[in-house]
Amino acid sequence: MRIGILLMIIVLALGLPIAAQEATPEPLPGCDQPSVNVVATIGMIADVVSVIGGNCVEVTAMMGPGVDPHLYTATEGDVELLFDADIIFYGGLHLEARMTDVFEQVREGLGKPTIPVSESIPEDLLLTAPQYNTPDPHVWMDVQLWMIVTEAIRDGLSEYLPEQADYFAQNTDAYLQEMEALDEYVREQIERIPEEQRILVTAHDAFQYYSRAYGIDVHAPQGITTEAEVGVQDIRATIDLLVERQIPTIFAESSVSPDVVEAIVAGARDRGLDVSIGGSLFSDAMGEAGTPEGSYLGMIRHNTDTIVNGLLGEEAE
Repeated sequence: MRIGILLMIIVLALGLPIAAQEATPEPLPGCDQPSVNVVATIGMIADVVSVIGGNCVEVTAMMGPGVDPHLYTATEGDVELLFDADIIFYGGLHLEARMTDVFEQVREGLGKPTIPVSESIPEDLLLTAPQYNTPDPHVWMDVQLWMIVTEAIRDGLSEYLPEQADYFAQNTDAYLQEMEALDEYVREQIERIPEEQRILVTAHDAFQYYSRAYGIDVHAPQGITTEAEVGVQDIRATIDLLVERQIPTIFAESSVSPDVVEAIVAGARDRGLDVSIGGSLFSDAMGEAGTPEGSYLGMIRHNTDTIVNGLLGEEAE
């Protein structure tokens, strides 16, 4: 205490400038009650809208836990939701394959803001599946790409409710910091796996952005969309890979039937390789509301921990 006072006296006596402490800005209050009715297709988008929109938005996700957006068909209730919405956020890039025409009709017929958030990502950062010549829509698997989407959601909300633009920006800035920390966490965890063991085998090809961003090989017998049929040859090729590389663990997905994964496990065991299912990953849908996996940040962390624990043979914490 005395040393601190003495230093202050010296600073004042010598006329040295005192560094001004930056005041932490007061959090903006937002809205007294929700004023924007938002419909989002998948949970990952709905979660970001909820975080950015805060108390200004009421968000409804059309597709809940375990629902596959590639195969989803609009119901009569969905049409009513879209009709009542102020803003609609969807993935785009052919993620909601059977819904694309519906969104275009809503945009053109009702004039509502209908925003394909993943299409905000620069084209040169997108991956394309050669067999479909179509962009891979699973961009949320790379946290840095999902940060671009987060900013697009902020911009969409701000354009609709400009008087709350500062509030949306404040929420976005805080959330982007959490996303930066998550991105670093994923990198650190994947690096714990020896390079020769960094092979993620799962049912459908939803993890290519994760592969590119975090340095882990990914193999899946089914393509980027679950609309594609899985052939016997695809399953055999996956079994060959497991046996050749002696990969002991593969992973199921929460929104995809486990039949393919179970067939691969059985086939590998017939050839003398004891393969286990290392857990279930969240690919096209998040977990149940109220669980850690029921948020985007929690979903990516769960996937990473499940992959690392499975490939290292460690117990989940």
